Amino acid sequence: MEQRALGRSGLRVSAMTLGTAGFGGGLAAFGDTQLDGARRQLAMAREAGVTLVDTADAYSTGLSEEIVGEALAGQRDDWLIATKVRFPMGEGPNDAGLSRHHVISGAEASLRRLRTDHIDLYQLHEWDGLTPVEETLAALTHLVDSGKVRYVGVSNFSAWHLMKALGAAERDRLVKPVAQQIYYTLESREAENELLPLAADQGLGVLVWSPLAGGLLSGKYTRGDDGSVQGPKGSRHLGDWHEPPVNTPDRLFATLDVLREVASGHGVSGAQVALAWLMGRPTITSVILGARTEEQLADNLAASSLQLSADEVAALEEVSRQPLQYPYWHQKMTASDRLGPPTRCCTATTPDGPAGPSSSCS
Repeated sequence: MEQRALGRSGLRVSAMTLGTAGFGGGLAAFGDTQLDGARRQLAMAREAGVTLVDTADAYSTGLSEEIVGEALAGQRDDWLIATKVRFPMGEGPNDAGLSRHHVISGAEASLRRLRTDHIDLYQLHEWDGLTPVEETLAALTHLVDSGKVRYVGVSNFSAWHLMKALGAAERDRLVKPVAQQIYYTLESREAENELLPLAADQGLGVLVWSPLAGGLLSGKYTRGDDGSVQGPKGSRHLGDWHEPPVNTPDRLFATLDVLREVASGHGVSGAQVALAWLMGRPTITSVILGARTEEQLADNLAASSLQLSADEVAALEEVSRQPLQYPYWHQKMTASDRLGPPTRCCTATTPDGPAGPSSSCS
């Protein structure tokens, strides 16, 4: 499996990451993988060349981290571990957020659960508008200086949130995020508006969570007679879980039609095609696989060797393209000749749309 640079940092990570939101069973929509199953998934992923495992303190209220720590006993040096902090871990007034108190105590608790002396990539799980970003960055700098954290990143930040953090870090000489973890799929391409051009411009790595849109791109969902999303009994989007939301069902079903056509031509699953398309997008470092079953994981891992043709990539890009929002439609109409490499590389603002896998974002 390809090992890719994580932004402009010196760290290299696998093009696929093993996600663990389903470890522990606290997030039923993601699965109920216990220790033995986690060991098997980690072994399968490692055999395929995966080097990064991603978890969070909030996954099953710490149990996911505990399972990862126990499953990796004796293998710590073979893996990079990413985890996150931000969401509630107790009932107290300081048990959530990105305050110095919660960030440092959260890291120390994660280290205990993970049975390790350092976290390779420590990520802010969500923006906290009540804590000064300088306070959060100072806490992260302390953790890096103490050797407890190697690199830091963010997740689910808007572009202005992230640029504010990067600017404050540079101004105050604090540790800077090297990566962002975002939601970006064939079903939902809003990240092309600002987050991906930002990553190209600032040299950030990009990790993608839920790359199959919560299973929407797995191939098991179809259009019902009433135009609604239909799928097998027990499917995630047919219950109380509605993340990500389906805002444009017609575009989703049109995309699924092309996805199935491409998959049929290769004799593979639609999931593999969706993952291969995503791994070929500009700025994408790694896609995070969170499988309910070992069969799903094996199928997903096989996408690392799937090569899509330029015509197939173009067909998927065209059918899933979203309408341009302001100011991007105005830039396309009036400034497409002077947008610069990050915008031309990563967005649909330019006349030909986003660039292909071989394009440079530098």
